[in-house]
Amino acid sequence: MMDVRTPAERALARSYTTGDGKVSFVVDELTVDHRSRDDVALTYRITVSRAGSASEPWTVTLPWGDKSFLDVLTSPAPDPDRVAQLVHLVRALLEEWWDTKGYDRQAAKAGRRCT
Repeated sequence: MMDVRTPAERALARSYTTGDGKVSFVVDELTVDHRSRDDVALTYRITVSRAGSASEPWTVTLPWGDKSFLDVLTSPAPDPDRVAQLVHLVRALLEEWWDTKGYDRQAAKAGRRCT
């Protein structure tokens, strides 16, 4: 069960399909770890589906050090446009991780396939 508290966390925890419709990310759980005042880690437990392939369960941790969005992440009433921007940026990072995990060492370290 997700322990999601803020509007931004709820938005980030929504499942989605990429714009080209080729990959679906089903968010099973999102954990937001405030490591310090300016350092957050977003840990997703996701199931990734692609047409013609079996679904794959993964856990991936995305570091988030962008201070300009920390207020959006923690606010009980953030600006909806800024929430949408944050969601777009985080999804882009998630998709980049997915696309590069096979050959980029840093991306590979961010996630692990669950069995």
